[in-house]
Amino acid sequence: MDFDRTPFLVIWETTRACALACGHCRASAQPLPLPDELTTSEGMELVDQVADMGAPLLVLSGGDPLMRPDLPALIRHAKSRRLRVGTIPAATPRLTADAVAGLKDAGLDQMALSLDAGTPEAHDRFRGAPGAFHLVMQAAEWAHQVGLPLQINSVVTADFFEDFPSLMARVERLGVVFWEVFVLVPVGRGSALTGLSPQQCEELFAQVYALARRAPFTVKITEGMAYRRYALQQRRAASEGDAAAPVPAAHTRSVQSAPQTVNAGKGHVFVSCRGDICPSGFLPISAGNIRQARLADVYRDAPVFRELRDLGALKGRCGACEFRGVCGGSRARAYAVTGDYLAEDPACAYRPRAWGPDSNRLDDPLG
Repeated sequence: MDFDRTPFLVIWETTRACALACGHCRASAQPLPLPDELTTSEGMELVDQVADMGAPLLVLSGGDPLMRPDLPALIRHAKSRRLRVGTIPAATPRLTADAVAGLKDAGLDQMALSLDAGTPEAHDRFRGAPGAFHLVMQAAEWAHQVGLPLQINSVVTADFFEDFPSLMARVERLGVVFWEVFVLVPVGRGSALTGLSPQQCEELFAQVYALARRAPFTVKITEGMAYRRYALQQRRAASEGDAAAPVPAAHTRSVQSAPQTVNAGKGHVFVSCRGDICPSGFLPISAGNIRQARLADVYRDAPVFRELRDLGALKGRCGACEFRGVCGGSRARAYAVTGDYLAEDPACAYRPRAWGPDSNRLDDPLG
């Protein structure tokens, strides 16, 4: 797939409305929809543009997508255009057994639920919503009952880092097909939280890598692009050992869950509830609006998108790194922390080969 022309993943923030007010929320969701959110007809046209671009995957996010009465109709239309469709309902009273069955009936390919800690007390504290953990567990069971593939999304912060092993054990028992682990980007309400240190990121990578070698489901780290570097290092080290175990297919998928390395503006595009076209929801720089411009034109030609796809434009350690072709660093975190989306990823612990003989590198990262 040519990421200069076609994204692998399009995320549409269908609404900003959500009954929750989670402390890490990228969108700073609010109780009611904004008055100028995309209408049903505008949403249908957006779906058509996604399909016309050849993008294979559309995620209907929020806010809480269940706040949109037209959600099933949008899913049906996307399926009629041969898109793979996922959505991420919030753990609120709108999330019921009937709602989950309705998503399945509409043709939804995969439903994601948010789970950020392994115990009810910790998860509910993180979400600021008593009973949220129990509702997630119920919704997971409802998904299994109707045969709807289940994904879990988890946000990892410094404050909850010690709970990650408990969370991982919980996810392993939930019968998921996909686990997406988000390394906090300090944007929206999340700017008030503490992100992982570079060393904590390396420890997180080690735990995820160990899980991916045994798990029957796909594991993906979002906004922790350096995991690809870490996994390649580990695979090289194993291949040079005397008794290296074969790498299971699930582990290969966890490192390469897309045809190429997806990053903000490179294989990934985000459309806000008002139609703003951004490289990522975590990198909220609008390069145009779907009401005035076509999605394909903005994605392919807008200067910010073109610059983000230019590895030669990266700065600092990311620009010098021999792994930049498979990693590229979190452009969203670089922007949130430094104001420059081309700066080095401040959460990465790796010292590139070009920075001297004491660097923590491999001679051939892709060998």
